[in-house]
Amino acid sequence: MKKILFFDVDGTLYNSKKILPASAKEALFEARRQGYEIAIATGRAPFMIESLLEELAIDTYVTFNGQYVVYKGEVVYTNGIEKDELAKIIAFGEARNEPVVFLDEKRMIASVGNNHMVAESLNTLKYPYPALDSTYYMQNAVYQTLIFMEEKDESLYCETFPNVQFVRWHRYSCDILPKGGSKAAGIEKVLERMGITFEDAVAFGDGINDIEMLQAVGTSVAMGNGHEKVKAIATHIADHVDHDGLAKIMRKLAII
Repeated sequence: MKKILFFDVDGTLYNSKKILPASAKEALFEARRQGYEIAIATGRAPFMIESLLEELAIDTYVTFNGQYVVYKGEVVYTNGIEKDELAKIIAFGEARNEPVVFLDEKRMIASVGNNHMVAESLNTLKYPYPALDSTYYMQNAVYQTLIFMEEKDESLYCETFPNVQFVRWHRYSCDILPKGGSKAAGIEKVLERMGITFEDAVAFGDGINDIEMLQAVGTSVAMGNGHEKVKAIATHIADHVDHDGLAKIMRKLAII
């Protein structure tokens, strides 16, 4: 039976220094030698993982938390927020001095300049402040939008915009996803192409945006550095990403 492994990036493949440990790289190559397909499932954009895809020779990936899916180099699924809905969210945030950043497969664009929440959030991903264009979403396909606001204000957005999901990844930032959008929904598009089921998939993650993915697959692994809610639903818990957690759990599960 074909099997596929889906790996989150930040906190799963990348350690706390945003580096891919040598042990993880070797583990992935060994898994491929054992007959497993290797794929990425991340909240990041495709352009943010180009070097990782190249280093690991991966051509199947779920990006933008399921909104842009590529199988063996071919785009098989895209999704995004309706422009009208996005305009309302942007206007609501603008009135509260809470900006957005737009992302497509090639770039990110900020609605305002010199905002400390944008700068701090993107700095954790090792990305510089984006170029500016507050109307970028009107003329371009946008697969993910980040809204920058504090956790205490998140419920206000959820109540005001019930047709979308706000998935937090930083103390100042949430991904805005279509209702029902998730890594699991993106993974399903890959599995359909392969002719296999969720039972034949293994997923590794650490963040809140990994929960649907880990609940959907047959075997799920939460990293030791992961959020407590993630650990609570996983079938297995690995050691910390900084302590070769990925390679250790792949050996324990007899993947390698």
